[in-house]
Amino acid sequence: MGVKTFDEYDGRLKKLRRNMYMGGEKIDRTDERIAGQLRVIKETYDRANDPEWEDLCTAKSHLTGEKINRFTHIHQSVDDLLKKQQMTRLLCHRVGGCIMRCMGIDAMNALSVVAYEMDQFLGTDTNQNFLKYLRYWQDNDISANCAQTDTKGDRIKRPHEQSDPDLYLRIIESRPDGIVVRGAKIDNTTAPVSDEIIAIPTRFMTEKDHDYAVAFAVPSDWEG
Repeated sequence: MGVKTFDEYDGRLKKLRRNMYMGGEKIDRTDERIAGQLRVIKETYDRANDPEWEDLCTAKSHLTGEKINRFTHIHQSVDDLLKKQQMTRLLCHRVGGCIMRCMGIDAMNALSVVAYEMDQFLGTDTNQNFLKYLRYWQDNDISANCAQTDTKGDRIKRPHEQSDPDLYLRIIESRPDGIVVRGAKIDNTTAPVSDEIIAIPTRFMTEKDHDYAVAFAVPSDWEG
């Protein structure tokens, strides 16, 4: 089933490894100081399970045909885009601010286009990898953070021109089972209450910036 409850989501968070710091103290996802974020996220799960909100807050997966949370949906039509915007605005009104899940699904929609185009031009299998991940995302009603903003350094210079090469997130090693990256992403508001972290580039990259042209996803309690 592609529409999960808040309790199912909350249960996943409680199983995550403690890897967050607040005020110099290592905390987990049950810390009362992030309870406000959880109350906001709860609205996205509760409304998707509310028959009165079903048309706005759920969609049909183009992969499986099953009903899924619209926050895990890849837009297939103008109507999809309009409903996503209307859903976001109405939910934001209900919580009095950001609804927390927009950047994650926006990143996924952008990657769905980029991964497909890469395969068309480069003959890679990037899109197939993306679709496998998307299926996991939809089946589990994943809540994700989009890690986009790098520390940047001298903003006049491109990533490869920085005095410190780690001011932008970059690949330092490619292995048969994946990649090793170094650097940092900042301003990730939703990270403490996310299942997954999706890293994407923060700006247009040139050929010389190829090590920085990287997108990937990891569980939010991934080591390092």
